[in-house]
Amino acid sequence: MAKPRSCDTFVVLPPLTQHGVVFGKNSDRPQGEIQEVIYIPATEKSGPTKCTYIEIEPVDVTKAVILSKPNWMWGAEMGANECGVVIGNEAIWTNDMDGDNNPNVKRLLGMDLVRLGLERSCSAVEALDVITDLLEKYGQGGPCSKTDNSFAYFNSFLIADPACAWVLETCGKHWVAEKITSGFRNISNILTITTKIDRKSKGIEEYAKSKNLWDGAGEFNFCEIFSGEKKPGDIRYLKGKALLEKYACSNGFRETDMFKVLRDKESGICRDCDDAFPTAGSQVSTLSSTRPSVHWFTATPDPSRSVFKPFIFTKNVKISKHTICPDKNSPHMLYTLYKDAEYKGVQDLLHGMESDCVKELDQVISTVGEDLSEFDELLKDCVETEVKFYR
Repeated sequence: MAKPRSCDTFVVLPPLTQHGVVFGKNSDRPQGEIQEVIYIPATEKSGPTKCTYIEIEPVDVTKAVILSKPNWMWGAEMGANECGVVIGNEAIWTNDMDGDNNPNVKRLLGMDLVRLGLERSCSAVEALDVITDLLEKYGQGGPCSKTDNSFAYFNSFLIADPACAWVLETCGKHWVAEKITSGFRNISNILTITTKIDRKSKGIEEYAKSKNLWDGAGEFNFCEIFSGEKKPGDIRYLKGKALLEKYACSNGFRETDMFKVLRDKESGICRDCDDAFPTAGSQVSTLSSTRPSVHWFTATPDPSRSVFKPFIFTKNVKISKHTICPDKNSPHMLYTLYKDAEYKGVQDLLHGMESDCVKELDQVISTVGEDLSEFDELLKDCVETEVKFYR
């Protein structure tokens, strides 16, 4: 299987945003794979946590999470938790993927680490700690496709909360992390951390020397040492960076601007349904410490055609069964109806409804108090409205 040609994650922070921190991710996956959106309430754990390929030790209590995930695996491509933490991951390849670092060996998938980070953290830095601790203990690896056992890779992550964001990039059990407190940042299928390293795995410099990847001279440049690139230069990564700069220049960046970024076809960020690696699902989140955080999911491929639907964590939240696959081999109802629908007419009407939803929700959450019960079935209602239109 070829390497993916898409999959991008973005974050924009104050002072460039209208409200809080804005996160966005397109998830590209192998052709024919279904991505579902599921909600998992906070739970108390007793036995081991069964991830995609291995079991790990449990924690006493997990956070409530909403996840966009390939339906066949335990882990998730992206998601959010009740504390306002969001995480997305990217496939990356390094020049150190042999022997003990062979990513084909079944360990924790990057997608497992996304879900574990969300279930076990209250902040972005805590999620960073969760992921790196588990990475160092168990390692990462295993087939990332249900149909191709050779499709395996390492991972980078973009982790955010209402206060800041972290970019985490890995090679086997080694890692570096960069803290983002303002402006914007994006990641793609390449290493992007060079010399600005705020945290790192213990002994990473010595490890690089032992593998003859670094002679110890000059500043430690993670991107150059583990990919051979002094600075990131992937075309899609650079185009994504340019799009963020374009839409954030007014200092009023918001979720609708992130919709535009994720829907951009010219850059290759948005891939249509016929592509070898279509954009299988998309997420946009606006994270705030002064008003409810809102998480928007498509639950269907190609965001230029799909509709973003909002979700807010509440005490009694419910989502629609139509974004949940009945089993590992069957698509969910929304996916089936979406694939069968004609683009023009229905889709244009739904995009108009999406725009109205953004405006109405913005007005409501700007004045809402502590009682969020009116949002209990927000995503459910939007999904089921979309289902009715397709039918």
